[in-house]
Order: sequence, then C-alpha cells, then structure tokens
Amino acid sequence: MNLKSFLLTVTTVCTVSGMFAQANILNAKSPEEIGVRTDAQKAVDNDKPLEYGYVDDRDILFSKMTWEKVVLDERSNFPLYYPIDTNNISSNRRSLYDVLMKNIKNGKIANIYDDSYFNAKRTLKDIESALSKIDTTGVGIEQLNAGEELSAEYINRRDITAAEIREYHIKGLWYFDKRQAEMKYRLLGIAPVAPDVNFIDDDEPDLVELFWIFFPDAREVLHEAKSFNNKNSSMPFSFDHILNARRFHGYTYKEENVQGDRAVSEYISDNALMQLLESDRIKDKIRDFELDMWTY
Repeated sequence: MNLKSFLLTVTTVCTVSGMFAQANILNAKSPEEIGVRTDAQKAVDNDKPLEYGYVDDRDILFSKMTWEKVVLDERSNFPLYYPIDTNNISSNRRSLYDVLMKNIKNGKIANIYDDSYFNAKRTLKDIESALSKIDTTGVGIEQLNAGEELSAEYINRRDITAAEIREYHIKGLWYFDKRQAEMKYRLLGIAPVAPDVNFIDDDEPDLVELFWIFFPDAREVLHEAKSFNNKNSSMPFSFDHILNARRFHGYTYKEENVQGDRAVSEYISDNALMQLLESDRIKDKIRDFELDMWTY
C-alpha cells in the first residue's frame, strides 16, 4: 500500500468515526452540549439510509417469501432488545421497540397494520387494548358498588414495555437477481411480539403480534436510531443497518406455499427439534438454488 492510499484510508476512517460517534462529547462544555452536532458536522453530514436499487420484475429469476422469528433471548439479538431500563441511561440509546413506539406516537411512522400481508391499517388507538391493561382492585369495585368515586390508587395499569418484548417476527423476500447473478434479500415487514397483556402474569402466557410495520416506511427513523456496538462504542450500528444486513439470528417459521402459507408449526406440532430442522431445510432450499445456478 503506497503512502497516498494509506493517508486516504486513515482520513476516511477518521471521518466516519466522527460522524457516528456520540456527537461533540470531547468538546462539550456542559452535559447539555453532548450529542449536539456542530455546524461543521451538519455541513458534511449526509447521513441517509442507503437507497434500495430498482429491481425490475423481469430480472427476478427466482423468489421465495419467508417469515422468521428473531428470539431476543439469544445473545446475537441483544442489540435489538436492550436497553430496557431508560431511567439511568442517555437519551440517545433506546431499544428497537421504544424507537418504533416513539415514532408511531409522533406520526413519523404513519401506518401500522394488523397482519404481515398489510391488508388492514390500524391506528394507535386501535391497538391500545393490546398494549395496556387497566384493572380495578377489589376495594375499588366495592367503592363503585357503594356509589363512591373510584380512587386512583385502586386502579392497576399494566403496559407492554420493551422488557416484555420476547421476539420479533420479520417478513422478507429472497430473490435471485439475474442481472447481478446473486441471491439477495429484501426485508418487507417487522412485528414486535409480546405476551398477551391480559394474561401477562401467567406462567406461560400466549405470545401475540402487537402490530406490523411495512419496513421501507420506517427506514428513515430506524436509520437515525443507533444500537450499541459492543466492539466499538464510537461507531454504533443503526437499526436499519442491523436489519438490512441481517445482523441477527432468526428461525424460519413460515414460507409461502400452496397450503395458504401455513406455518411450520401447523404440520410439525409439539416437536421443537423437528421444527428447527424444517427451518434449516427451508434455508438450505433457498441457498441451494443459487449454488445450483453455477453447477454445470
């Protein structure tokens, strides 16, 4: 490597590090200035999500739609789960669920759906019953029966928070681009999954999809939100990058099929090992198509 190439590499690394590090942390004169970018940083910052290239339908030689389960108990998926306690941590670090909910409430994510086919739109008010439960204690019921005004202390409210999210369901399309001559993946939807709020304190509550988001509609806000990079905290990954680059571990629980896109659990029941092997079989079937293209 000659001197010119070396200097160019060093300059690029320093520039990128400056863009993604916690802004102004070394130059701040007060805690309020941490995270506030200077005018010079804003002038050189063209930080936008990488646009998807146009893919003509005629260029898709093969495709397969899959649904995957991303279990948050797995270490490789921790960047999507933590932090779950935001009381004692900086405001620029939030879990994926908190980022989604914040931007649904402020309207930056305009559309949410009730299923992965994006047929019916929902509003935040429509899904409130799935996100929180309000119950009245026995003493409160006695107050109401006596014709008295219900005291606030006798009302129990339970909300679904980031700590209750057990997994994410993601929907994506694997396709072989004959122009690029390679298999590619395009993420289309994501849904947080949590216990049913009405039975959340049971030993083994049923898990439900809270809502679905059309992923391209949320890329802007997911790119702005950063996840923790355990190897280098000065260069965090955006949630958009983590999901598009598939920096997570997922299990295929459904693929599009002639039986109405039935899930693996519908034809392999009560056998987790066989379901896992079926998930691997589906992945191998997709991977083998690309390998077979180069077999003569």
